[in-house]
Amino acid sequence: MAARVVSWCLQLSRSFRICPKNLDKFQKIKLGSSLTAQHRSLHTSASCQGLNEFFDDSKNWGEPTVKSGAPWTAKQLRLKSNEDLHKLWYILLKEKNMLLTLEQEAKRQRLPMPSPERLKKMERSMARLDSVVQEREDALRLLQTGQEKGRPGAWRKDIFGRNFWYKFKEWPIPWYLNKIYRRKRFYTPPFVDIFVRRRIEKHLRKINNARKAKMEEEKVLKEKFQHRSASS
Repeated sequence: MAARVVSWCLQLSRSFRICPKNLDKFQKIKLGSSLTAQHRSLHTSASCQGLNEFFDDSKNWGEPTVKSGAPWTAKQLRLKSNEDLHKLWYILLKEKNMLLTLEQEAKRQRLPMPSPERLKKMERSMARLDSVVQEREDALRLLQTGQEKGRPGAWRKDIFGRNFWYKFKEWPIPWYLNKIYRRKRFYTPPFVDIFVRRRIEKHLRKINNARKAKMEEEKVLKEKFQHRSASS
């Protein structure tokens, strides 16, 4: 058994032996002088406050109002690069989590939240940032593929005459053999046309009534504060 192990070790050493011709080539390979030169630099943000970053500043504790800036506009966000938008998204997300924690704590203590409009500003900024990113994705997709939507589809009508966007799906069988697809109705029967017309009339009547109500409200306010409008 020992002789077999020795012979196996000799064969293994011969297999890893470098011939004299390739020894010079192997020695010419220059490795990095240090370990830091062989790996990529890894960037991590410095932890300044730790978990305190997810809570409001201690200076604002007990204050009835907290000053805050205006929300980000779409015009400002369009001027930033994708990397800056990516960083800004996580900053807004952390700020939103902090405000939600503050709101929950205020509810628990049955106290008014200081400057609750900050949460609305944060949500508005995040929604605009998301819309700007979606605009860039749509523009890139239109340039590369010419498709308006991320998932191909088509405008179709249902059995009640309503238009909707139908998203195409991949099926393992043709459409004429697919029982689920054939049960769908992408047309409007003729007897539904009268109800479609009534639905359009109802929608237009609703818009007209809202416009008349707004005009009546403006008329009442103008009569109520007529002396102020005359003095101005």
